[in-house]
Amino acid sequence: MFPRVLFLLLLALNIGGACWIAFAPKAQEVSRPPSDPGVPALVLLSERESGHSAQPGNAVAKPGSSSSDDVCLSIGPFQTQSDMRATLNSLSPLVKRIQYRDERATQSRGYWVFLAALKNREEALGVARSLSAKGVRDYYVVTAGDQLNTISLGLFREQANAERRKAEIAAMGFDPKLIQRTEELPVYWIDLARDRNSNLDWRSHVSSTVGLEERPIDCF
Repeated sequence: MFPRVLFLLLLALNIGGACWIAFAPKAQEVSRPPSDPGVPALVLLSERESGHSAQPGNAVAKPGSSSSDDVCLSIGPFQTQSDMRATLNSLSPLVKRIQYRDERATQSRGYWVFLAALKNREEALGVARSLSAKGVRDYYVVTAGDQLNTISLGLFREQANAERRKAEIAAMGFDPKLIQRTEELPVYWIDLARDRNSNLDWRSHVSSTVGLEERPIDCF
């Protein structure tokens, strides 16, 4: 008897709770401000970017950009990097922009007087003995390399001296050759931009102006 009464009591409570949940009035939602007063509302990154893209922005001038008031020139060639850097450091505070660059330049290594290579070493030594018999002392028979069996008669810094040596040997009945020997070496140039109204004299900031020149260039 008691279990049946307990079962009916629990059943009635469940039915009553279900009816209250189904038919009870809904609570009204309270509208709250998106954030506290005085605190800016949070904005999604995508919303912020789209908002910015809709507004025109101001172009910012690039620092150091060239203008019609600039005069640009190139100074060089400097034979050593140390000379170039000393001049670069001296001129940097006085100009608007400055940079350096390197190039390859063909430079003379002197003038070579020689007798063309003989067929073999025996012939080369025979010609060398003939030179010695005529009083020539400064010669050398090349014994290896691309100039094998060539007879060198001297390497001269000045072309005039080389021409004189060639004429001397030719007068003895030989057929000497003369060529200029060259090599490629790096040289350095300084490019700078100055104001058109500037009275900059770059020569006063260079230890030696020998071999240096000034060339106008397009501004950079």
